[in-house]
Amino acid sequence: MPPSSQQPFPLILASASPSRRRLLEQARIPFHVQVSGFDEDSLPKTTEPGQLVTALAQGKAGTVLERLPHPGPLVLGCDSVLVSRGVIQGKPTSADEAVRRWRALAGQWGALYTGHCLLDGALERACQGAVVTRIRFAAVDEAIIQHYVATGEPLGCAGAFALEGRGGLLIDAIEGCVSNVMGLSLPWLRHHLVEWGFSVVELWGMGGHKKAP
Repeated sequence: MPPSSQQPFPLILASASPSRRRLLEQARIPFHVQVSGFDEDSLPKTTEPGQLVTALAQGKAGTVLERLPHPGPLVLGCDSVLVSRGVIQGKPTSADEAVRRWRALAGQWGALYTGHCLLDGALERACQGAVVTRIRFAAVDEAIIQHYVATGEPLGCAGAFALEGRGGLLIDAIEGCVSNVMGLSLPWLRHHLVEWGFSVVELWGMGGHKKAP
C-alpha cells in the first residue's frame, strides 16, 4: 500500500513562522498550520545548540500531535538559534539588544542551527535532528545597523536578521543549506519524506495549504 493511502496528508506545520510557511509554499509541499504554544521554559537548560533546537522542535511537534486524532497526519516542528563566539542567540527581546548583536556580528562568522522533528501520527514513527549553516555577516557600519533595526525586521528572527528580507543584503557568504537559515532545511525534510516512502512528485500534485482549526 503506498504511503499516501496509509495516512492522511498534508503535513501539519507546528510553527507560527512566516518564513517556514513561505518555504513550504514555494516548494509546493501541501500543509496546514497549527501553532503549538509549547512552553520553551519547560525544557532542561543546555549549552549545546544542536541539542537545544532539536529538543525545542520535538516539544513543538509533540504538543501539536497530542491534540490531533489518532491515527493522525505528519507533524513538523522546527526551532532555530544563532551561535556567535560561543553564545547562543534566539530572537532579540528589544531593539537595543538587536543593535548590540549587530555591532558584534558585523564582519564576523556565525552558525545558524535549526532543529527539526518529524512525527508520523499514523505509523508512530519519528525522526529528528539539527542542521547547521555557517554565515558571514557583512562589515556594516552603525548607520546601516540603526536603520535595519528600526525597520523591525530583526526583532522577529533568530540571529536578528531575515535572509529573505532586508537582511539578505547584509550577508556576505553562506556555507551549507540556505533554506536552513530561514528556519527549515528543505533537503532535510525531503530526505526523510522520501525515506518514509513519500513521492515528491505525488506531494506536488496534492494542492496548497491552509491554517488548521
